[in-house]
Amino acid sequence: MKTIVRLILSCAILAVTAPAFAHHSAAAYDTQKQVKISGTVVQYRFANPHVYLTLQVKKDDGSVSTVEVEAGAAAVLNGLGFTKDSVKTGDVVTIVGNPARAKPDGFVLGRELYKSDGTYVPLNIASRSVYESKTATATSIAGTWFSPRTEFGAFLGGSGRWALTDKGRGAAAGADERTKNALKDCIPVGAPALMFYPVANVITVQRDRVVMKVDWMDSERIVYLDGRAHPPATQTSLQGHSVGRWEGKTLIVDTTNFKDHPMGLSLSTPSSTQKKLTERLALSEDGKTLIYSGVLEDPVYLAKPVEWSGKWEYRPTMKPSGEKCNVEVASRFLREEK
Repeated sequence: MKTIVRLILSCAILAVTAPAFAHHSAAAYDTQKQVKISGTVVQYRFANPHVYLTLQVKKDDGSVSTVEVEAGAAAVLNGLGFTKDSVKTGDVVTIVGNPARAKPDGFVLGRELYKSDGTYVPLNIASRSVYESKTATATSIAGTWFSPRTEFGAFLGGSGRWALTDKGRGAAAGADERTKNALKDCIPVGAPALMFYPVANVITVQRDRVVMKVDWMDSERIVYLDGRAHPPATQTSLQGHSVGRWEGKTLIVDTTNFKDHPMGLSLSTPSSTQKKLTERLALSEDGKTLIYSGVLEDPVYLAKPVEWSGKWEYRPTMKPSGEKCNVEVASRFLREEK
């Protein structure tokens, strides 16, 4: 289970500070030590599931060395204010982070970045966001929403207390290889965990449908409002088939027809074609948050239905990163895990 948590969170967040979470290779870094290095960015890659920077650093003796800085996922850091244009090659920057145990002078787990003009750039989900107080208000569920890492963490923590069937417990106990293969192929975790990722979630309300674009591994969900029925059970897909209805300003969504999914229920528990998801998206009274709640069912792996509830923040000026999952980068951190 610990390996599964390291792997899935490495795709999204990079070294969450809560004890239950860790970067896929956190053991390779001394998180009890903090270093500060300054240098020139000579290589920069804004990508999912990791951002990488290479710095050219001048040592006290006049010699020059290179240091590789590993940061979080582009989509996640985007939600904290680190966009594709925040850094460019040639920039002189200062990095605060944790040194590698084996080669402390060559590799750093990034936490914060400061440009020569004092501009701050977050490198980690636990880093301070550049966004200040949230005063904008929504009038419907339409718009751009953001799930804070605390909500993501709460959902993941709750999944460890779910009642599983014998098959569910067996799957959770032997999930390592299944999960690694899913991450290598850039397959996102299933909903509702997907909906709690700390990335931009853009909801568009149309006459006959609601479209939800989650800025993680190019995920999109369509909720049909035209009264259509679910297709035959043999017609399955990764995100399932969703139909919805309005109760005032609250959207009620019923989703079935899921494919078998290696991480369909949680980090370590797959889902079957019998998975069913009932969701409620309700605007708060002050219009600043969206309350996301529902019921998750799968009799193959869950001994009883699971209920959850969380809140998303309204972020009308936040732009999605637009970065799809990069298979090469995904394979890279899996190789580093070995």
